[in-house]
Formats: sequence, C-alpha cells, structure tokens
Amino acid sequence: DENMDIKKLLWPTDFSENAAQALPVVTSLAQKYQAEIHILYVLKDYPAFGASYGDYDPSDIQKMQDWEKQTAHSRLDEICEKFLHACPLYIRHISVGKPSTEILKLIKDEDIGLIIMASRGSESHFDFGSVADRVIKCTSTPILIIPV
Repeated sequence: DENMDIKKLLWPTDFSENAAQALPVVTSLAQKYQAEIHILYVLKDYPAFGASYGDYDPSDIQKMQDWEKQTAHSRLDEICEKFLHACPLYIRHISVGKPSTEILKLIKDEDIGLIIMASRGSESHFDFGSVADRVIKCTSTPILIIPV
C-alpha cells in the first residue's frame, strides 16, 4: 500500500509562537487521517540546573516545578480547546528532562507515525533547532518540519 496510514501524530511544543505555527498542519493531517494527536511539553529538569548554583533548597525546586507543571496543563487545555476541538482525539503529555530525549522516548512508547514540529522554538526556553536536529538523527519515524 503506497498510501501513508498515520494513526498517531506527535506535536512537541514549547508554547512558543514558532511551535504554534505547526498547528494548522497538525489539525489538517489529524482530520485527514482521523489520527490521534499527541502533544508533548517538556519541563526543565531543575535539580540538575539548581545544583550548579551552589546552595539551593530542594523544596523551592519542587514548588517551581509544580507551578510550571500546572501552568503547562492549563496552556495545553487552552490549545486543545482553541485549536483541536475539531480533531477526533488529542492526548496531552508532560514530561521532565531533555526535550530531544523525551520526544524520542514518546515516539517509541506511543508508536508515533508522524512527528510535526517547528524548525525552532522559543529562544528563551530551548533551542528547538538543535532539538529537531537531534530527533531527526535518532529516529526513523517520518518528521515534518515547519520552517519558522
């Protein structure tokens, strides 16, 4: 069969304008293939980050991470309501760590058929260009890069 049959799409986001530019493609392909949309947001791993600055209180790190997680959940809800209501199924994932590692892990765990991501994300959060680059080098799953 020469037609692509995509059951699951992955859209990694860092909530940047750049990442959002992939949304029209995500929604249109999800509708075309009646595919699940898996949305992934990766939280920074604070303990590793905090330790390099000497004294830090682990409970502060935990509070910061809890707050970021709550914020991420509400941002994902917002995106799903605003842009994905016409799509059959969307599944939110929030993980902690290095974006490329977490993306590759989800591709494997969820048996993703197509990854759709912006060529780069917000400069302040992660350099998505290097993330996209690492993902391309480490997976055989097709990737659709949206130039931004």
